[in-house]
Amino acid sequence: MTPKQPKESKLTNQFNFSERASQTFNNPLRDRECQMEPPPRTNFSATANQWEIYDAYIEELEKQEKTKEKEKTKTPVAKKMGTMAMRKMTSMESQSDDITKVMQAAKIVERMVNQNTYDDVAQDFKYYEDAADEYRDQEGTLLPLWKFQTDKAKRLAVTALCWNPKYKDLFAVGHGSYDFMKQSRGMLLLYSMKNPSFPEYAFSSESGIMCLDMHMDHPYLVVVGHYDGNVAIYNLKKPHSQPVFRSSAKSGKHTDPVWQVKWQKDDMDNNLNFFSVSSDGRIVSWTLVKSELVHTDVIKLKVEGSTLEGPEGLQLHTVGCGTAFDFHREIDYMFLVGTEEGKIYKCSKSYSSQFLDTYDAHNMAVDAVSWNPYHSKVFISCSSDWTVKIWDHTVKPTCLTYPSTSTRPSAISLWWPKRRTRSPMCGSIPSTPSSLWATTVGMSPASNSHPICARCQRKRKGRKCRRVQLWRSQNWTNC
Repeated sequence: MTPKQPKESKLTNQFNFSERASQTFNNPLRDRECQMEPPPRTNFSATANQWEIYDAYIEELEKQEKTKEKEKTKTPVAKKMGTMAMRKMTSMESQSDDITKVMQAAKIVERMVNQNTYDDVAQDFKYYEDAADEYRDQEGTLLPLWKFQTDKAKRLAVTALCWNPKYKDLFAVGHGSYDFMKQSRGMLLLYSMKNPSFPEYAFSSESGIMCLDMHMDHPYLVVVGHYDGNVAIYNLKKPHSQPVFRSSAKSGKHTDPVWQVKWQKDDMDNNLNFFSVSSDGRIVSWTLVKSELVHTDVIKLKVEGSTLEGPEGLQLHTVGCGTAFDFHREIDYMFLVGTEEGKIYKCSKSYSSQFLDTYDAHNMAVDAVSWNPYHSKVFISCSSDWTVKIWDHTVKPTCLTYPSTSTRPSAISLWWPKRRTRSPMCGSIPSTPSSLWATTVGMSPASNSHPICARCQRKRKGRKCRRVQLWRSQNWTNC
């Protein structure tokens, strides 16, 4: 027999194209319902008193002791066979007395109790209206609200404050000492308005904390500056009380107290970095690289016109003591530096040998400088010479000058963060009156020289500011 020959495949015509369409039926929708009996409910009520709680704890303790005695009487063979089971039982027994099991529940109950206790303060914060405001002409008042204090920071002064950029009810407080001849320990405390009676976080340090700042994108990172010249970073996510990063003499710490620290944007390698200013005249950039702090001297402050002839013809420059600084909101490389000599320097990150401009600002030390968040050319400064001044960085003369209304110099000045058209600022003095001015267009210098709000916090003679108090401003129709 001859084998069958395979059939030849027909060649298709590539140019003969046909298209067919078809339509399928849609599945019909059907609704089905079912009904079930509701789960049974029971009402339970009981009372608890001191002796019942005590008896329950004693009963639980006896059970644990009996369990331990049973484990001791077991044979060695049983111990070898159940090694893993014994480890699990031991870990469970060690955790039975751990208070962390009820920590979250206790924290919630504590906040509920505090919110019920301070409910009248919360109502004043939202709805309080002073009936006497209608009789005041372009003036307002400050209403005291919560008070934050703890025995952990006893005999320590409040040296720094900073609100958390993400959690609006949380703020950090730095404690140290202004008695520079008798320096002591320091503390970093974080309070929440939901619990004014006790701090949410507490960190202790060997040296006093003089300044602090919280990261904008990572609100759990807090950088602090110490009196001994060190800078440190605390991580609120870590349970221990030690800083995760800390400078040292080897890593280039300051030799004088650090007066201000401020976080900056990440560098080109996405490393976190911040700046610090100190009385040693150095503006230092700190970068977090792996597990260490790397420092770079951005600029060294030198007093102009104070060059002295040293031995063998050496030129000796008088070092300027930096006290405060602030970075421009729009121009990243430009920043201001205030000094103890009363001068304000406009500096650049790109130039380490010269200043962009110099302002003969005050007759005494500059305590704070701050750029206006809405007007890019305007900044504010306050000094120990009892004055607060507003500047245009393109013009040398002062735009506005506000004298202090108290017997103490201003320690800090801030812009009002909400209103754009009329930006009031606040000059606050520790343990002395706080004043608020409104910089309105068309107002005379005489009317601008009087604060629209002033509040004096009474204190005992010879005492420093050791507690934090929040205020509510009234009558903002003119601000």
